[in-house]
Amino acid sequence: MKKVENIINKLDTTALTHSFQDACSNKEFKKYIYNLDIKEEILMKYTSSLEDTFVEYKNCAKCHTLQNCPNKLPGYQYTPIKEKNMITFSYFACKKKQVDLEQNAYKDNLELFDMPKEIALASFKNLYKDDKARLPIIKYFKEFIDTYHQEEKPKGIYLTGSFGSGKTYLIAALFNEMAKKGVRSILIYYPEFLRSLKASFNTNYMEKFNYVKKIPLLLLDDIGAENCSNWARDEILGPLLQYRMESHLPTFFTSNLTLDELEKSLALTTSGVDKVKARRIIERIKQLTITLELISKNRRD
Repeated sequence: MKKVENIINKLDTTALTHSFQDACSNKEFKKYIYNLDIKEEILMKYTSSLEDTFVEYKNCAKCHTLQNCPNKLPGYQYTPIKEKNMITFSYFACKKKQVDLEQNAYKDNLELFDMPKEIALASFKNLYKDDKARLPIIKYFKEFIDTYHQEEKPKGIYLTGSFGSGKTYLIAALFNEMAKKGVRSILIYYPEFLRSLKASFNTNYMEKFNYVKKIPLLLLDDIGAENCSNWARDEILGPLLQYRMESHLPTFFTSNLTLDELEKSLALTTSGVDKVKARRIIERIKQLTITLELISKNRRD
């Protein structure tokens, strides 16, 4: 029995040797594996895997763009690693992928809640600067960026104006710029956020609410478009704004309504009219923001 085992082991070793020698007939492959500084008898055991890594090594050497990466895991290179008397294999991001990851890492600082995904791509370089109505807003953005890290945080903006004029995109471009500086933010479509909160009463209601309340930069998009209720105004919006006001957390709003129109909307609920509570909300918004207007052509058409 032992004799048979010896014969099988010898056959296996012979097969490994032949396979290794065949692979090494490729001079580039041979140079590649011997640069690993690993004994030949160890290399021989991993011939097939080493051939796989060599293919990906060659792919990366002639790569021009990540878009057409032929590697098994695009943007990553299957790589041999020397560990004592053996070799392990793992995937490592190639140089182009590392640059891509570094350039886009900031995007983790910006979150969207029920907003179009393209909003996450908003940038200053893509703003329509030919529209004079945008210039005061862009000017304030520069002031905001320059003063954000001072002890007294700058105010946010209550941006009112015509439908489709690009109000949300403008704020998203600012938030993206701040994300590159390590500042976290969230852009929320406000009517849907209220619906989501109401649906989460028995699950993660407080977790959601507190997260939004404490985020460094917040946009409440399309405020005034929600169905106003006492709960939405007095239990959500009021405490949210009060906390952010006391904590000096910049808060932004977009709306098709002026502040006067928003006040009338907040005063009228299914339970009746309450001008006092609506006025309190407006005063908090005024404490948190400067009001700017954007009247422009509809760029969604």
